[in-house]
Amino acid sequence: MTIRLEVGPVAHGGHCVARHEGRVVFVRHALPGEVVEAEPTEADPGARYWRADAVRVLEPSPDRVPSAWPAAGPGGVGGAELAHVALPAQRAWKAAVLAEQLRRLAREERDVVVEPAPGETDGLGWRTRIELATDAEGRAGMHRYRSTQVVPLDDMPLAVGPIRGLGLFDRRWPAGSRLTAVAPVGGDRPLVLVDGVPWTASGPDRRPNARTSVREVAEVAGRRHVWRVAADGFWQVHRAAPTVLAEAVLAAVGDRPGATVLDLYAGAGLLTVPLAEAVGPSGTVVAVEGDARAVKDARRNLHAAPWARIHLGPVADVLRADVAPRADVVVLDPPRVGAGRVVVDLVAARRPERVVYVACDPAALARDVAYLAGHGYRLGDLRAFDLFPMTHHVEAVATFERG
Repeated sequence: MTIRLEVGPVAHGGHCVARHEGRVVFVRHALPGEVVEAEPTEADPGARYWRADAVRVLEPSPDRVPSAWPAAGPGGVGGAELAHVALPAQRAWKAAVLAEQLRRLAREERDVVVEPAPGETDGLGWRTRIELATDAEGRAGMHRYRSTQVVPLDDMPLAVGPIRGLGLFDRRWPAGSRLTAVAPVGGDRPLVLVDGVPWTASGPDRRPNARTSVREVAEVAGRRHVWRVAADGFWQVHRAAPTVLAEAVLAAVGDRPGATVLDLYAGAGLLTVPLAEAVGPSGTVVAVEGDARAVKDARRNLHAAPWARIHLGPVADVLRADVAPRADVVVLDPPRVGAGRVVVDLVAARRPERVVYVACDPAALARDVAYLAGHGYRLGDLRAFDLFPMTHHVEAVATFERG
């Protein structure tokens, strides 16, 4: 069954809003203003809304382009739901979503501009990390959107060249396994893990000293930094993201030698390392991270900065333990769900002069903007970055001042 839809505005989540016989339909692979034939993918007769894929475009938008990755099109894998949208229009899409979430959830009227990453030309070849799954025959692929079914692939055009050159799709792997491929920035050779075990061309490398981590290199504000990170741990996936985000955070923090900075959700120390250099030995950086492996990496990465301390544990629990009872600046880089009311309350209790918030989800950011406003923190500068081309995801760095 297909239905004819006149496509309305974009919405958070990578789809547009349409209506069919009075019911809201969230339609993917479409653009505002288009008329499409769509195939419902979730269409319970009693549901308040349906989901659908546009499978035929009757009246195209001028922003529509040939898909950069047809395998991620209707009925295909997730991970490139805007591949049919021209890059400038992708950024306008993300800006509209971020502005709408701020307006709806935080009562904050804000014009948003989404900045491209340095050197971005076609939105391809930017992922330094990819996750794949294998099917029952050992073919590498990805899951069909909102499904557990593995779709075998022959390429992953969002990946950087060194990953695409590994031949991941040209061989058979253990059936039902998870593949992680990493090509770090800065010179380390690519690394492939299968269910967490490093693999070479001849199979699993089970030596006790087999390499399971990589070195990431980035220049931040004119200084070269090196981080050691677990290959299947968290790190920003866009090749330019460490530099872009760290420089934006440093600019938001400002010139603060000798300050006390609290770095929450610190991971392996992406922001902690340049923050420690910025405050210098007369200052203090207190980092908090809940993942034990990331904390181990962070301690190694901060070895040369003893004035930076890192605490392991859930952020709220560590803050309740009165770690860093005061701070001049608090930096937060929470996961997609955001910081939430409890952490915001604990941050505000320290009465920092400034809060710098790195966000990867517009709705979570907007909700936390409202929570911070309740404590007297006004949203000042807001920068947004297109660090996930071809997808609906957007990164933002928001700066708050105590009013």
